[in-house]
Amino acid sequence: MKARSVSLLMAAAFACLALSPAAAADDPVVARVNGVEIKQSDLDYAASDLGPRLANFSAEDRKKVLLQYLIETELIAAAGRTDNLDKSENFPGRMKYYERRALRDAYFDLKIYQAVTDAEAKKIYDEKIGQVKPEQEVHARHILVETEDEAKEIAERLKKGEDFATLAKEKSKDPAAEGGDLGFFTRGQMVKPFEEAAFALDIGQISDPVQSPFGWHIIKVEEKRDQPLPSFDQVKDGIIAQLVQIKAQEVVGSLRKAATVEVVDPTLKKAMEDEKAMDEAAPSGASPASPSGASPSPPDDKSSGGAPQQEDKPSEDAPDKP
Repeated sequence: MKARSVSLLMAAAFACLALSPAAAADDPVVARVNGVEIKQSDLDYAASDLGPRLANFSAEDRKKVLLQYLIETELIAAAGRTDNLDKSENFPGRMKYYERRALRDAYFDLKIYQAVTDAEAKKIYDEKIGQVKPEQEVHARHILVETEDEAKEIAERLKKGEDFATLAKEKSKDPAAEGGDLGFFTRGQMVKPFEEAAFALDIGQISDPVQSPFGWHIIKVEEKRDQPLPSFDQVKDGIIAQLVQIKAQEVVGSLRKAATVEVVDPTLKKAMEDEKAMDEAAPSGASPASPSGASPSPPDDKSSGGAPQQEDKPSEDAPDKP
């Protein structure tokens, strides 16, 4: 494994859930297992230990998972003591390994994770956000039918003043889009014929029948706007995670340069030398990605799940669904 990859792996283990243990005065007991106390600080240490494996849990579920993990850990550890495993021949070596890991974690938290500040992340955000050109978005409705004749009939009814949303509820084969509403979308999200027609319309304008792989559409544009750029709070965690990775590379690289490392095993020595050569030949450095890449949909936007999206194939039950 490359030296840089090792530092990135270490950073990844902390970037998601790096936590400082609770102070003694603010370290309540959260549970007891056969009289043994489990404190908030134990939950914090477990969170740092488990790292990204907890990323898919909600904050509420994460705490329950951590507590269950610690309860089971204590139960198994107690069983190990009962079986005198703490007196086994390999136990001191295991303890030495975990002591080394604990020191590594403490150093990482102090010298790497805590060394990255919100101010640094904000500076990166300000630099990158100024380089982002917002994409245009269209908010549209559509009515989807099977045949061109049906589409023409609906177009005529709309010209006579019937309400678009009401007709969509009555006629459209797209059950996911209530009243035909597709929300906002940018170029590249819809199949080409639909996209070209929607972006060519003015606000309030209704299209002629448009054919796509999903059927025939009548499209109405409700709004046009520049896509909102993400706020600093929306992307801060991602930027900090990248800054932590960069800091980890710098710190671990500095420690390696100052150290004498001797790989004795000949096979491992050759593998490490090959990896080092590849690492030195690879482009060095990293820079936090543009905040635009992490832009979530604005909270007030409606889902475009019923839209004829570009990658989607028609299905018999819902030809316009993804």
